[in-house]
Amino acid sequence: MPKPIQCIGDNVSLTTVTIISPEAANGRNVAALGVVRALASTQKTGVFRPAVCKKETFTQTLLDAANVGETIEQARGVCPKRARHDKNGSRADIVAAYETTVAAIDTEAMVIVGTDHSCVNDPETFAFNADVAADWQSPVFLAVCTINRTPEQVRETIKACTATVEEHGSAVLGVFVTGADEEQIPDLKAFFADADVPTWVLPKVDFEEDDAAEKAAEAFARNVPASEVHAALEAPFKAPVTPYAFQYGLLGKAKAVRKTIVLPEGAEDRIIAAADYLLERDIVDLIIVGDKEAILARGEELGLNSLGKAKFQAMDDETVLAPMVAKLCELRAKKGMTEEQARKQLTDASYFGTMLVVLGKADGLVSGSVNSTANTVRPALQVIKTKPGASLVSGSFLMCFKDHIAVFADCAINLNPNAEQLADIAIQSAETAAAFGLEPKVGMLSYSTLGSGRGPDVDLVEEATDLVRQKAPDLQVVGSVQFDAAWSPTVAATKAKGNDVAGHVNVFVFPDLCAGNIAYKAVQRSSGAVAIGPVLQGLNKPVNDLSRGATVQDIINTVALTAVEAQR
Repeated sequence: MPKPIQCIGDNVSLTTVTIISPEAANGRNVAALGVVRALASTQKTGVFRPAVCKKETFTQTLLDAANVGETIEQARGVCPKRARHDKNGSRADIVAAYETTVAAIDTEAMVIVGTDHSCVNDPETFAFNADVAADWQSPVFLAVCTINRTPEQVRETIKACTATVEEHGSAVLGVFVTGADEEQIPDLKAFFADADVPTWVLPKVDFEEDDAAEKAAEAFARNVPASEVHAALEAPFKAPVTPYAFQYGLLGKAKAVRKTIVLPEGAEDRIIAAADYLLERDIVDLIIVGDKEAILARGEELGLNSLGKAKFQAMDDETVLAPMVAKLCELRAKKGMTEEQARKQLTDASYFGTMLVVLGKADGLVSGSVNSTANTVRPALQVIKTKPGASLVSGSFLMCFKDHIAVFADCAINLNPNAEQLADIAIQSAETAAAFGLEPKVGMLSYSTLGSGRGPDVDLVEEATDLVRQKAPDLQVVGSVQFDAAWSPTVAATKAKGNDVAGHVNVFVFPDLCAGNIAYKAVQRSSGAVAIGPVLQGLNKPVNDLSRGATVQDIINTVALTAVEAQR
């Protein structure tokens, strides 16, 4: 199988922790500064603030305690107002800024400190902080204030906050009970001695005072041994993979070894907007097919500034067209293609773009925002062709759910596959899953679970399942299986009792194109999952298709995915 592609959080040597609080005041800063100092005592430690006002001064205090020479600009994500009004867009930009910072500094640990207290009450702020912790696959330290709360109320607040953090995909590995009077500390320590995770008690420190940082450091050191902080962060933690983490992991991988991708649909606004984003960040090199001056003029109308970094390829450029015609005639000689027929064929932008890949001028192609899947795939099948040993080309989607990734197939190519084809689709899709870091567990979907229903359609799926086991005996597969029994451990415990794969499937193989295409779009639109693809499986070179309903972000994701495939 291909080498797994690493995404955000795959650098297991980097220690990360996010410190968040339901009120972000009355002691959160004491905890944050103390944790930075504790980690910096043994590791190169950086700081990041996902949403912070440029006028605040505490970030600089944290940077003074860190030890990697990080600038305050590198430590900041977005402003709090932006985070309130555009949470999804802010999350994307925060992850991108964090990735850029981590790549730029020499660090072994990162302490992320959530949003500050604000006079503007946003009830979703705590959940937002939990989301961004999950985005960069960071565990959480909670800071919960005891002022005006009994110990029992503090405990219930911790439980509620922990539930929110877990619901959003991360985990709480430690808790700071803050704002305590000195005489309260012994009783609070005793009260929380049997807590599920390490729970430390910190006294009040007024950060308005001149020597607040020194007082906070002394208070933390007196009540929280650095060794306990390190030990808490070594606890087992299953890192989530959120859509933002996966997408920006793709962008980072694409940027690491830049490839050239051709975009045949250069007159489409979404294509050039996506191209501008990718070019501005130097993620890939692009060849845009079309009239350079017209595309640049349209880009200027749309407020795009980086399209000039692309290479533009006119379709009537004889220096490119002549060798392209000759090569196409050579490849299609058995079909009797003449030069006249080849020139006519190459008036199709998808065909023209595909031939740029064949000639080695580009490493991959992305099309389909205007053209149909057939118009994108047909040229690839005719001149790029399938990999040795591949019996067909299939299309899978990487479905990015709130805290994990799954593969859905075939959602793009094969109408009514027979058992042999369905087995090959399953094996190709498992290889795609493995390439993106998943341990594939395949579910061959049907309206029956392990014999609960009968009929020709069930028989086909069960035959395909047997073929998968013969062709790939090490692959974990269950079939036939209903979607709920494949997805849910609870349902699987009833419908597929004793089966180790049911309930844990991450590669969902649909019995036909109708079911697969409906399912991915229904899940995408109703659940908020991000669908990346389709990934065309089985071709000699990466050619990927877009839905004609693709957003700019969809196109960005698909181009990055294609570039990463080309690296393999």
